[in-house]
Amino acid sequence: MAKTRVAVIFGGMSNEHDISLISASNVISHLDPDKYEIIPIGITRKGRWFFYPGDISCIKEDRWESDPDCVPAAILPDPLYRGIAKITDNRITIVKVDVVFPVLHGKFGEDGTLQGLLDMSGIPYVGCGCFASAACMDKEYTHTVLEKNGVNMARYRVVRQSDLGNLEAVCERIADELDYPLFVKPACSGSSVGVNKAACFEDLKNAVKLAFTHDKKVIVEEYIKGRELECAVLGTDNPFASDVGEILSCNDFYDYDAKYILGTSGLNIPADIPLEASKEIRETAVKAFKALGCFGLSRVDFFLADNGRVYLNELNTLPGFTSISMYPKLMEKLGIPYGELLDRLIKLAFERN
Repeated sequence: MAKTRVAVIFGGMSNEHDISLISASNVISHLDPDKYEIIPIGITRKGRWFFYPGDISCIKEDRWESDPDCVPAAILPDPLYRGIAKITDNRITIVKVDVVFPVLHGKFGEDGTLQGLLDMSGIPYVGCGCFASAACMDKEYTHTVLEKNGVNMARYRVVRQSDLGNLEAVCERIADELDYPLFVKPACSGSSVGVNKAACFEDLKNAVKLAFTHDKKVIVEEYIKGRELECAVLGTDNPFASDVGEILSCNDFYDYDAKYILGTSGLNIPADIPLEASKEIRETAVKAFKALGCFGLSRVDFFLADNGRVYLNELNTLPGFTSISMYPKLMEKLGIPYGELLDRLIKLAFERN
């Protein structure tokens, strides 16, 4: 039986490039070589695409770009070809692809941009489509859609680039309306990159300025005092949710350093929370997944406030697949090991097409 050709796309131009490399190396190492022929496609930080035929360990170590056998490559948008163009010595070779597994986090990978290209190409791909990816990536529109559907979220305000000329007044108004402490986030970013907690007016101004170095729009949310919880959703029209997992952050909140640098944060699966709260979180995760038109997979993040109220924080349509990532760990706890999870996601990609 012929193997399924899977193009695994990694890297990218987002500020989550390094996390993508770790996720992709894990995905590739868990794809069954008896079932799949893997075509690794790397995107540099500057946006150049390459076919990478080298050692998988070099992806995780960020040494793949220097491989002498890397050749320029790109997905062809023309559905006639359904493949990747490799350019060698000014000659183009078209490599047919059965399915794409985009292991890209953040901008240009998780925001609907790549998904639009793949829709044009006619190649099946893992994960959410163009709209769901874009709506989940932009925290303003996540709020808009989910609150319209009755999902409880933290109160928030939006700061736009046009507000920078009057930032002091804007920050004063936000502080009056929401109260300190506040969380400041780039509107379209993940892995907690650029996220800061503001305890006073100067903190707020500085955090907003920093967030604008990562995005053109900033979200300021009220602080929810409580526990950070996550739930994995898998499926299509009738998706199911995993048990609830808890983040045990080694920092004041689960920022980038706590996730990937310090290595001392913990995960508790299942979370030690009341049964009623767990049920509400799982039901809300599925409700949000459907409301935003998600497909295949999403990790849904929550707060369980000290008063027992559940708040949805955000959805991640291409969650981390590193060795410490919650999504595959939650699915493994359900009895779906990493390799089988990848098989299911690829099968769902074919079913959509």
